[in-house]
Amino acid sequence: MEDLKKTAEVLNDLIKINNDRIEGYQRAITELPEINADLKGLFTRFVEQSEGLKAELQQHISAWDGKVDTQTTVSGKIYRAWMDIKAALASDDRKAILESCEYGEDAAQKAYRQAEQEEGISPAARALITNQKIQLLASHDQVKELRDREREEA
Repeated sequence: MEDLKKTAEVLNDLIKINNDRIEGYQRAITELPEINADLKGLFTRFVEQSEGLKAELQQHISAWDGKVDTQTTVSGKIYRAWMDIKAALASDDRKAILESCEYGEDAAQKAYRQAEQEEGISPAARALITNQKIQLLASHDQVKELRDREREEA
């Protein structure tokens, strides 16, 4: 039997993950040197992607008057702090920046996998989670491919 409260909790956690992702990429965009315009464009698309995913989650919750959470996660705050340190130490090092971003994408994938496995959530919510996880996996793979290219050139 589906539990709307449990479904709202799980979806709110994913909203937090997307808030973390938005904030992480916005910070990366502001700290990237101009020479990395290609990454700025990619990260801007990732911000837009997470804003769209977040809107879908919010719409799903608000359809049955669930409370939407707009905060970020504790682990996300740790990720952003770690990314800030990396960026401060090596702001002109594309490989380091991409490694930081891949770390964040790995965290998002893990959160979506866990959400997908939660017991008691609605079938519609599970389908939404699976769809979003697939979209985010494509972004993860794009970052990983760019990172691998940087490693080969190093």
